Amino acid sequence: MNTPPDAEARRAVKPVICYPVETLPAPDMDMFGAARATLIKTDEVVVPPREAATFTVPAGHFFRISSIEGPQVGDLNLWNANNLEERFYSGKTRALHGTHITRGHRMWSAFPALRPMATITHDSLEWYGKDEFGGSVHDVIGTRCDPYTHNLLSGGHYHHCCHSNLTRALADHLGIPVAEAEPHVHDVLNVFMCTGFTHDTGQYFMKASPVRPGDYLEFFAEINLLGALSACPGGDCSTAHSSDHAQCYPLLVEILKPDPATLKNWRSVPASGYDRSHGT
Repeated sequence: MNTPPDAEARRAVKPVICYPVETLPAPDMDMFGAARATLIKTDEVVVPPREAATFTVPAGHFFRISSIEGPQVGDLNLWNANNLEERFYSGKTRALHGTHITRGHRMWSAFPALRPMATITHDSLEWYGKDEFGGSVHDVIGTRCDPYTHNLLSGGHYHHCCHSNLTRALADHLGIPVAEAEPHVHDVLNVFMCTGFTHDTGQYFMKASPVRPGDYLEFFAEINLLGALSACPGGDCSTAHSSDHAQCYPLLVEILKPDPATLKNWRSVPASGYDRSHGT
């Protein structure tokens, strides 16, 4: 390896934030706080271990994902309930907010809409921060465990990866074949999962989630949402994923309605104002 004489000088160049967010419209957390004090549960879905389930959330409602029996991570997909082409965009969410998201951050939708789909209004694991390994919770790094990578690395045909779980759940909800549902499944928010990149090799890692029964991540629906949540076959992801051996637990999704008077100043954000001419 030939190291140039100015190698250290090149490494010492200071980084520049790609997407400064000073002009990004901030959510009104005080308004959400007032609305949270009035919440009434209207529905709930229990997601079985190593399976996925769907749920719907009207715009202006909240939904909450909770640990109920033991430490368990979940893989979350979100779509515009009225248009599945508008779906969660993990890459742009990561570019705007960072590798892990928490209270006050938003889940953004794919092009051409690029707007907030949901705002995180409460995170009982916010205290975790970043640990000595560089790990944190609720990542938008990992894509979801899937049978294709499992087959590539280990062989075999494991059907309870989160990708397959989400595919089956969406197919059941829409009443369509899994082959039609699969293209709609996308990169996830890894709820409760503790992840990061190793300092030496830069590899994506996971470690035991700090989640415990009673912990929850709560969202405000900025548009009408269809969600799908998989209770990952890795359990708390302390040893492996895509496994029938890890201890797994269910997850609870609750839909909560606020007093509409508390949201009198809220408006759903319209789709991106870009004219989509692309210079033509």
